[in-house]
Amino acid sequence: MCRRPPSSSSAALASWLQFPQLALRRRLGALRRQATPLSFLLYLFSLGHVHPLQAWHPATRVALYRGIPTRLISRAWGRLNRVDLPAWLRKPVYTLYIWTFDVNMKEAAVEDLSSYRNLGEFFRRPLKPHTRPVCPSSCVISPADGRVLHCGRVVNGELEQVKGVTYKLHDFLGPITWGSAPHTGEHTPSSPGPAAFEEQLLCCPGNQLYHCVVYLAPGDYHRFHSPADWTIEHRRHFPGPLLSVSPGVAKRVRSLFCVNERVALAGRWKHGFFSLVAVGATNVGSIRIYCDQELQTNTPRYTAGTYNDRSYASPLAPSPTQEVWAGPGLALRKGEPLGEFNLGSTVVLLFEAPPDFSFSLIPGQPIRFGQPLGSL
Repeated sequence: MCRRPPSSSSAALASWLQFPQLALRRRLGALRRQATPLSFLLYLFSLGHVHPLQAWHPATRVALYRGIPTRLISRAWGRLNRVDLPAWLRKPVYTLYIWTFDVNMKEAAVEDLSSYRNLGEFFRRPLKPHTRPVCPSSCVISPADGRVLHCGRVVNGELEQVKGVTYKLHDFLGPITWGSAPHTGEHTPSSPGPAAFEEQLLCCPGNQLYHCVVYLAPGDYHRFHSPADWTIEHRRHFPGPLLSVSPGVAKRVRSLFCVNERVALAGRWKHGFFSLVAVGATNVGSIRIYCDQELQTNTPRYTAGTYNDRSYASPLAPSPTQEVWAGPGLALRKGEPLGEFNLGSTVVLLFEAPPDFSFSLIPGQPIRFGQPLGSL
């Protein structure tokens, strides 16, 4: 039997839409680097596969995407994650997620899927002991599983978001007004230039400032750990939107990491300044720091361009590995549990080191918690 040729109307419709002809597994695999359930919206607005959207100016597509209520959707997603699933439904739901995002459950401390009461417990599952050995010879290690987006030296107070797109260090960390008392301030442009702000962060003459960005996909291990032996002296929380931090969106939204909600931890290590910044993303409004029970992220109301400070000079609540945090700061050992995301996101490391420090990795490579980032 001969197949009837498609009508002109159906052919026109197919040409108008022109969706890629991909197998289901391949299409789902393309979502591994994005946070669900907004992946389809990103597919339309950011990637522009549909012809009518391709005709729009890129700035228009970005404006449309930024108009999506990502904070509200993320809060709804968080509530859904806390809903206990019936025992008979857990294995099918988790199996679909494992298949879609290529999750290695053999590394999980608990492999029995029926033991995870809700999606939140499954996302934040711990690993088996010794699954991620911490490199003893490296002074700084990867704080999380993921993929290295960028690494290198900070140049003129600017960081690279994607190739050719940079953002200012001051816009990312805020002003250097870290004190001993809680503080709420407005985030405004600094008076010193980007290079001068970088110099203010450095503690030792001759040292340089380095950075490393690790992107956590939805299928990765969602907890992050201390990347070095250091003391956290200060926490700064920037409320803000929760846009996707996938590389595709980072190419189009300038200063994405400065726009999104984030929690910056700043302190000192043996070579000077050290900072770890956990950046929120779509469906990742919940950023938890184990030792800080006062931190509340993705709240219903916030004022754009503000930040909330807290000093860690006073005792705080117990952490998973120590009885009480006290003293001039929170002394962390390399590899200690530090916090977790509700889903995949991004961790940005900024640290001061001598000029002979060199990274032992390249952008784009996968990395696991505990592996060395570089050496002196």
